[in-house]
Amino acid sequence: MAAHPRRTVRGKALRLACWNADGVRGRKLELEHFLSRHSVDICPLSETFLNSGQAFRLANYVSHRTDRPTTGGGTAILVRRGIIHHSVPVPVLTRLEATAIQIMLAGRPVKVLPAYLSPSRPLIGADLDACFRDGVPVLIAGELNARHVDWNSRLSTRRGKLLLDYADGNSCLIFGLDSPTTNPCNKSATPDVLDIVITRDLQSSVHLTSCSALSSVISLYSSTLYVAHPSNTHRIDLMSGTLTGPTS
Repeated sequence: MAAHPRRTVRGKALRLACWNADGVRGRKLELEHFLSRHSVDICPLSETFLNSGQAFRLANYVSHRTDRPTTGGGTAILVRRGIIHHSVPVPVLTRLEATAIQIMLAGRPVKVLPAYLSPSRPLIGADLDACFRDGVPVLIAGELNARHVDWNSRLSTRRGKLLLDYADGNSCLIFGLDSPTTNPCNKSATPDVLDIVITRDLQSSVHLTSCSALSSVISLYSSTLYVAHPSNTHRIDLMSGTLTGPTS
């Protein structure tokens, strides 16, 4: 189901930045600057465009990644050194691309996944089932190219309707902004809400807002998830939330 957020913020901040990079290697310096400027703890990435023969490392971060065997796509997640976490294997997915880690939020394990689904690939329920497996709260952030008016897209597509049906049948919440998250370089294309947050069993309410800056902001607290997106083409989403366990 689509969710109606509330504004309540409390708890020690864990900062996450989610970025659809559209190719990350050529934007490494931009990413490093953003992570440093905003003291980001965890950075999920989608559309990395990396392959297994290419190294991608950032100082002070541990990298977990899933490369597409062919060109394009790919997901990764960067975790600041000193944050207790571990990589979570994602079962073989048919169409969806995802990487997963598990952290502790408000004393509970939470699985965090960057996800990407190409507009040319179908949405398959079994792929989502695999991401929600393990019996822990889950947060998925990414571009699934699934439009629906319930999460503020301009229109509802077949994929959006399928995703909403899946959410309703599997106790998931879907969050979208009230302003576009994608402003295409192609001026003939119409800006729209493509980037969404999907949660299940997460003990947090969600507030979404937009900002006219390079970075988007998602603030995750023990009771609140606050999301803001920019009004430019290359968006970065920044999250903050409750962190338990030692950090450096």
